[in-house]
Amino acid sequence: MQIKKWLAAGTLVACAAIGAVVVLGSGQSVAPQSTFVLLDGSQQTTADLKGKVTLVNFWATSCTTCVAEMPEIIATYDKYKGHGFETLAVAMSYDPPSYVVNFTETRKLPFKVAIDNTGAVAKAWGDVKLTPTTYIVNKRGEIVKSYVGAPDFAELHRLIEKLLAEA
Repeated sequence: MQIKKWLAAGTLVACAAIGAVVVLGSGQSVAPQSTFVLLDGSQQTTADLKGKVTLVNFWATSCTTCVAEMPEIIATYDKYKGHGFETLAVAMSYDPPSYVVNFTETRKLPFKVAIDNTGAVAKAWGDVKLTPTTYIVNKRGEIVKSYVGAPDFAELHRLIEKLLAEA
């Protein structure tokens, strides 16, 4: 039994290291109550996300897969932002804030960026340790899909369109 746990953990680490996707689950659960501290110093809570389809992306400037997927996340945001879609990029607690600010400014990230200074947000969202980890939250505030690694963006777009069409 212990060997199976280590193999599963090793598989997750290997997949994250090469940027492969591991779908954590497709069952619906309520997004955890969290307060996100945005780069401008303002705050947003999980409750503020209700009524919108939201992509919550845990990332780090030192994560090569995170950096590589960011143009796709920007394109996804730009494609759906006028239709009730929101994106929230949450930088991990170990990421120096100056690096996050620099990355956000030089890449002209058009969506909200938060810094999880204490690690409390990552802990609340399933104790996120591997980046990128992405959650898709529906209009009712339920997590409908989770990814570790870069998602298949064509599949992700189909899911977003389906969720945006829901009442």
